[in-house]
Formats: sequence, C-alpha cells, structure tokens
Amino acid sequence: MNIQKNVDGQTLTLALEGRLDTTTAPELETVVRTSLDGVTKLILDLSQLDYLSSAGLRVLLSAQKQMNRRGKMIVRHVCETVMEVFNMTGFSDILTIEA
Repeated sequence: MNIQKNVDGQTLTLALEGRLDTTTAPELETVVRTSLDGVTKLILDLSQLDYLSSAGLRVLLSAQKQMNRRGKMIVRHVCETVMEVFNMTGFSDILTIEA
C-alpha cells in the first residue's frame, strides 16, 4: 500500500492506494498516530484503495475515535467494493463519507 500525505494548515489528507489489510494496516496506524499533532480535520482519500480487511477497519475506527476528540474525519472517494464492506459492517453509519 502507498500512503500519500498532505498537510494544509490544520487539515491532514492521507491518500491510500492498494490494499489495506493485515500486512499494511500497521503502517497506516503509525502514520495516523505520528501525524495528528495540530490536526483538526483528517481526510482519508480512498479513491485508489482496492481492498479493505477487518484489520483496516480497526485502524479506521481508531482514527475516527482519535479525531472525535480533535475535530473531524472525512472519508472520500470510496469505491463500490470498499463501500460494500462499510455497509455490511455498519461503518457507513459511523464514518462521514463523501463522494
């Protein structure tokens, strides 16, 4: 998985490409944990994310909990396959998802 990171003021955008699974979830978890100082808005761009496992869901939930205390988190450009996972697991009700 590739993670592109962009900081604009208090907004952090992470663009994910590839697969977010057991192998790559720790990498995203580390990036989120070490990048949130001063951030009040976290945007996750999933337009290039092909696959999302339960390990990836755990990292997204952790990021959402952290951002609930700091500001807000927005998930953008979710492909149909990943959206199905969000719908089946109830994450579509927890996350703020934008087109």
